[in-house]
Amino acid sequence: MAKRKTAYVCAECGAQFPRWQGQCTECKEWNSITEFVVSAASPVKQATSGYAGQTQAKIETLNAIDLEALPRFSSGFKELDRVLGGGIVPGAAMLIGGSPGAGKSTLLLQVMCNMAKTQNALYVTGEESLQQVAMRAHRLALPDDKLMMLAETNVETICELALTQLPRIMVIDSIQVMHVADVQSAPGSVSQVRESAAYLTRFAKQHHIAMFVVGHVTKDGNLAGPKVLEHCIDCSMMLEGESDGRFRTLRSHKNRFGAVNELGVFGMTEKGLKEVNNPSAIFLSRGENQAPGSSVMVIWEGTRPLLVEIQALVDYSQMANPRRVAVGLEQNRLAMLLAVLHRHGNVQMNDQDVFVNVVGGVKVSETAADLALLLAMVSSFRNRALPRDLIVFGEVGLAGEIRPVPNGSERIAEAAKHGFTRAIVPKANAPKNKLKGIEIVPAGQLCEALEALP
Repeated sequence: MAKRKTAYVCAECGAQFPRWQGQCTECKEWNSITEFVVSAASPVKQATSGYAGQTQAKIETLNAIDLEALPRFSSGFKELDRVLGGGIVPGAAMLIGGSPGAGKSTLLLQVMCNMAKTQNALYVTGEESLQQVAMRAHRLALPDDKLMMLAETNVETICELALTQLPRIMVIDSIQVMHVADVQSAPGSVSQVRESAAYLTRFAKQHHIAMFVVGHVTKDGNLAGPKVLEHCIDCSMMLEGESDGRFRTLRSHKNRFGAVNELGVFGMTEKGLKEVNNPSAIFLSRGENQAPGSSVMVIWEGTRPLLVEIQALVDYSQMANPRRVAVGLEQNRLAMLLAVLHRHGNVQMNDQDVFVNVVGGVKVSETAADLALLLAMVSSFRNRALPRDLIVFGEVGLAGEIRPVPNGSERIAEAAKHGFTRAIVPKANAPKNKLKGIEIVPAGQLCEALEALP
């Protein structure tokens, strides 16, 4: 028998060590290193070379590769196609994760039932029985006469049965319950997840099968074994949203075939997930009376602009150390902007509690939200509401200057499309020609933006 090789792998970051130790030196997590048994090369080679129809590898020049042989095809959901970069690529391995109840299985079941009308589609379930999946399809009133189903957790068996049908698209639900016979550890361990994902990815690419893989999340909200899986798959997506909420957001964190950080918005209904064609209208569902501390900005998500509302509440603090709470924004950047506001805007809030929130559960990471956040805090501090037709965006530097942001003209056009008639933007982002229906107020310094407020 071939000798087995043992390694020690961190379950959080995937780093490898020659021996066990209490703390991972890469991610600093304690008690996260587990033993990982690496199979010898010969059994793996036999397993991976046993696919029917495998061709001999050969060296080609880049211009000789036929790009038309693998055209994209639509999933039936425009929002999902947007996140994937324009559609599904044959042979791509796509990972979709999310918390329990987010709607991962529901979304994929809807996609597979609709695609099964025109092409072979195989849904592999390892956590649920076939009866449970059929009950969900019946509840959602999905067409269920064409979709092929399989309840199996052994990866080799799944690939052998899939070869008899050669589906164009497959779903593996989920990777945490799959196992490879050559690996002795339990399903869900680092070694099983790694080997199962690698086996399925090779199978998908060799037979040009688009494969969706469902992954679980850990208690801190990350994919279980993120470093283990991210090197195997082509596209990594997260379906986020509260279990009792109405809307779900699908965001790509890695995509070899499209833009990263692309965002798709879905609404959860009794008939499953429905795509939202105009997400800005959801995030701007404001009341009739404009309250102080609210401003609207344009963020850039992937390849499209989105309008979101930022709310701020500034109140006198009863404690020696005032609170600084940021939801949907970076906490450290809030503290930095408060210092800039004091130094260059002559607005002092060191005795005030500051609470800021991005409406709709959106997480804003780009610096274009700086100016909108500052104006929202000033509005709450002065107890004067900003005009409802005002849009704001721009990055604020430590010297009080307002720096330009990418795609400024597209942001302004998106605001004008939603009825905004006035915009405070960085001076470098101001269009040279006057735009119809919207007044542009260019600002080069923070004091200029504050003077432009009513």
